[in-house]
Amino acid sequence: MKRSPSPRHAAPKGPSQRQLRAGELVRHALVDIFREEEINDPVLAGVSVTVTEVRVNPDLRHATVFVEPLGGENADEVVKALNKHSKFVRGHLGRMIDMRFTPDLHFRHDESFTEAARMARLFDDPRVRQDLTPDEPSDSWKDED
Repeated sequence: MKRSPSPRHAAPKGPSQRQLRAGELVRHALVDIFREEEINDPVLAGVSVTVTEVRVNPDLRHATVFVEPLGGENADEVVKALNKHSKFVRGHLGRMIDMRFTPDLHFRHDESFTEAARMARLFDDPRVRQDLTPDEPSDSWKDED
């Protein structure tokens, strides 16, 4: 007979509290860095970048940073430029946060905004809208006195 694994040996279902706290710490510091520090790159000149989420690996040595440029324009070029300057950003990050290790940063475009816009367009489609709106109740079910 097979025994089910005990709860303490079960596989984790998501990021730990430690990972979530570290991710938020890094995200807040990156927001300050992007607001205050000037990264010398023509692609990033005058571009406002939103840091939407930071996912930190369990060992806290690597972080995936999800970003969205304002308006979503030139997202691929902006992400490529941020990855090119990740060591510069990591150096500033190391001076701002109090962690044993400053994680390596890997920037990715946050696709959730694009996906949300796609879903909004789908819900605005008249064929889908007719399925979402309830039909008017008919009077046939009422008893007549």
